Amino acid sequence: MAAEIKFYANVKVDDSVAEIAHNNGSGIGFYGSTFGVSVPVNSQQTTTWTTNADGTNQGIQLHNTAWVSSETVAIDSASSINLDSLPNYLCPLNVRFTNDDPVKVQNCKLRIFDRNNIQNQASGVTTYVYESRHPLADQVPSGLAFKGRPENTWYEFDPVDAMSDMTFTSSPGVSGLNTDSSDTSPEKGYTSTSGVSLASMRHDWFVALSSEPQSIGSKTNYGLYFSVEYL
Repeated sequence: MAAEIKFYANVKVDDSVAEIAHNNGSGIGFYGSTFGVSVPVNSQQTTTWTTNADGTNQGIQLHNTAWVSSETVAIDSASSINLDSLPNYLCPLNVRFTNDDPVKVQNCKLRIFDRNNIQNQASGVTTYVYESRHPLADQVPSGLAFKGRPENTWYEFDPVDAMSDMTFTSSPGVSGLNTDSSDTSPEKGYTSTSGVSLASMRHDWFVALSSEPQSIGSKTNYGLYFSVEYL
């Protein structure tokens, strides 16, 4: 098995993890109160599902993370909490890098694009993205320093802006449970203090996603791109 990036979905009904067959056109779709219900313009989705490329086949319902403010999120339509209290397993998406030999990863970047050219923003929709670093199940502040960005806020991909990258944590290790001495007590649940120097056969990132349409109609020219360097 060579170096590989795969996408996994965090299932709502039992908190299990399901692989997303993105090479076969499968992905994540955002809807209103249930599958197939439209999201009102300038509003956030209230349910998230796996689906096919054009969003018409109902798959598994995932945990839903909706933007409320720059620093808060509503999980599965519950009352909003601060982003640093969002546990990894409640994020709809798990991005996973694997390699035959232990490696470090750096320059880990995510883009939301139009599925045709990674230089183009998705048309007609604003997407909010957040990387969770919260290995425990409780919805309390994680106490872990944010490694990819300077604060616990959503990153906004706006269709009118120039394309940009959202930087993610370097070398997070298995299930994201890697940190360094600048973080707080190991009782928070992490398993390593190597930080960016950690070499592992697997590295995981946990991603909250919130989608806000700016116009009516299905948004099928809409994709997520993730890249890393490994050494």
